[in-house]
Amino acid sequence: KAAGAKLFNRSGRNLVLTETGQTVYRYAEEIFSLGRELQDTLGGRPSGQAKRLVVGIADVIPRMIVHRLLEPVLHLPDPVQLICLDDKPEKLLARLALHELDVVLSDVPASPFVNVKAFNHSLGECTVSIMGSPELVAKYQAGFPKSLHGAPFLMPMEGSALRRALDQWFDLEEIRPMVRCEFGDCDLFECFGSQGAGLFAIPTVAEEFVQRKHPVKLLSRVQSIKERYYAISLERRVKHPAVIAISDNAHHKLFELSASK
Repeated sequence: KAAGAKLFNRSGRNLVLTETGQTVYRYAEEIFSLGRELQDTLGGRPSGQAKRLVVGIADVIPRMIVHRLLEPVLHLPDPVQLICLDDKPEKLLARLALHELDVVLSDVPASPFVNVKAFNHSLGECTVSIMGSPELVAKYQAGFPKSLHGAPFLMPMEGSALRRALDQWFDLEEIRPMVRCEFGDCDLFECFGSQGAGLFAIPTVAEEFVQRKHPVKLLSRVQSIKERYYAISLERRVKHPAVIAISDNAHHKLFELSASK
């Protein structure tokens, strides 16, 4: 036992780690790794092991934005081994609480009602751009946004932050688009949208990248919808140099450029 908690359960003739045991094992593994690194440093030998950053990524964040957020980590003076895991935000927060992740990148902040003492560090925000094939953009350009009433539209899955924002905006404008498809993977918007399946909404920060990658055009930007991004950690003040690099790049480059549009 450790601090009164069981580390193992018996399974037949074998012992298996409990959830607490798995957490203790991960801590012990890191402690031994740090001990070896300390010995190497004191002995004047390079450790040969890059510092690790384990990042949980909400599966609704476009891959281009993920890449732009994480890219500075690869250019730090001291090498960092980047490990990326994507999942639903609530599952990632559970893994963060177990110290399996260093930070979570999400489009929604950690709720105070979730049983995790986590801190939300804002990375920035941007507006939303309505995109589509050249034919659809030409057809629905005049009279925007009322022109979207009955227009074919590709929507995020219900429950996502962008879906809620779009639904509220459509209600406010008294628009009822024809929902052709719903996707959990936002990158599918680009593929289906470029083939004329429907108009779609993406964060403005991804606009130029999507236009370079697919034959789509901008219909309009919706200034009243904001897509926000957060780095969620167990630290009130971020200390990991790689997370600091992510935050600085987001504030001073990625979202600052978007805000000027």
